[in-house]
Amino acid sequence: MKRLFVITLVLFAVTTGFAQNKNARAVIEVDGICGMCKERIEKAAIRTKGVKSAVWDIQTHELSLIYDERKTNLKEIQQNIADVGHDTKAIKATEEAYLSVHECCRYRDLAVKEQHKDGN
Repeated sequence: MKRLFVITLVLFAVTTGFAQNKNARAVIEVDGICGMCKERIEKAAIRTKGVKSAVWDIQTHELSLIYDERKTNLKEIQQNIADVGHDTKAIKATEEAYLSVHECCRYRDLAVKEQHKDGN
């Protein structure tokens, strides 16, 4: 009887260990400057399998993520964002991807940045 109790206790502990929260939270910096950038960045992140939430802040350039670590990782999420034309600290968008964004979204262009400083 004691043996059955110990086995049950061990199985319960192992099961509880595997049932822990699998969702990770992260905040990454993503370059962009406007509402269209926000929509593009969030869509690229959320379309990554395993991403449950993606919210990008225009002012801070921070993308807050909730994702399943078993299905994806930060590198994959950042690559998907770079593929739609936005730089992260770890992965820079290719020139082709960057040029695919709307002209008002070209965050590398100083003149465009100046236009957006006043909220235009």
